[in-house]
Amino acid sequence: MRDTLPLLDALSFPPIRRAHFEALQVNLTYRCNQRCLHCHVNAGPTRPEAMTDDSLALLHQVIDAHPVQTLDLTGGAPEMHPRFREIVVHARRERLRVIDRCNLTILSEPGYEGLAAFLAEQQVEVTASLPCYSRENVDRQRGDGVFEASIAGLLQLNALGYGEEGGGLILNLVYNPQGPMLPPPQAQLEADYKAHLAEDFGIHFNHLLTITNQPIARFGSTLVSKGQFSDYMQLLRDSYRPENLGGVMCRNLVSVDWQGYLYDCDFNQMLDLPMPLPGLIDRDRAHLRDLLKSSSLDGNPIVTRDHCYACTAGQGSSCGGALKD
Repeated sequence: MRDTLPLLDALSFPPIRRAHFEALQVNLTYRCNQRCLHCHVNAGPTRPEAMTDDSLALLHQVIDAHPVQTLDLTGGAPEMHPRFREIVVHARRERLRVIDRCNLTILSEPGYEGLAAFLAEQQVEVTASLPCYSRENVDRQRGDGVFEASIAGLLQLNALGYGEEGGGLILNLVYNPQGPMLPPPQAQLEADYKAHLAEDFGIHFNHLLTITNQPIARFGSTLVSKGQFSDYMQLLRDSYRPENLGGVMCRNLVSVDWQGYLYDCDFNQMLDLPMPLPGLIDRDRAHLRDLLKSSSLDGNPIVTRDHCYACTAGQGSSCGGALKD
């Protein structure tokens, strides 16, 4: 789908550089039991891509060698990688904060019945997609029956202690807008989510993270097909706030694809924009093995294009939610 989208300008977004390297976000697989309209990975049940054993071995070495604080596991459905549990156990043994980007419905899939209990046992932070507290809106964006399965997943997690105020098992929900618009203010929407989910289902969670839809991959192609791409890009540019630059995730995070190659963020990964790394010889992209040779990434330039306006528009957007109130 990348080839059907308009070219994104390489010059208009302000240049930025890396700060301290703190987090690895690893795209373990493009395989997923869902096929969501907003998915920037184009994930789905038929995608075969999955991180190889060689790359996983390098990932473990990088975790051991670098003072990385967070391992952020994403996909697709990262839990569908056959060695997901091994990866989690290794990272937790090294005292890393581990985040599982969970779609909730995977918790009810055959063969994954013990997954929620495993996540709780390992004290994995669950960041789960739930684009609305309305059945109609969720099923429209993510597929028929997804809302009911998502609620079942949340109840599973709550029963294990996830989402309790002051507890050790963190449960965050993720909101994506239904169409070409910016998310509403995060704090107010979080209050609405908590009220509705508690009243209707007895569900509780810690935080709501609002994330702006990226004009790439499946969502970008949908915009093009509806004649909305240019208007959405203009909205992102017009809503740009320079104070958000200091908090964008690419300054502290390295994104790793299923082959072990490195990117400044997951969105650049989907656009095939490799992370620049000084000292590479005879190749144009960095790999996990290069992190074993590099002591610091501080000050390295970050590859930007116009899609970066999605992270800096309005209240800002990152994998950790809004950047500003």
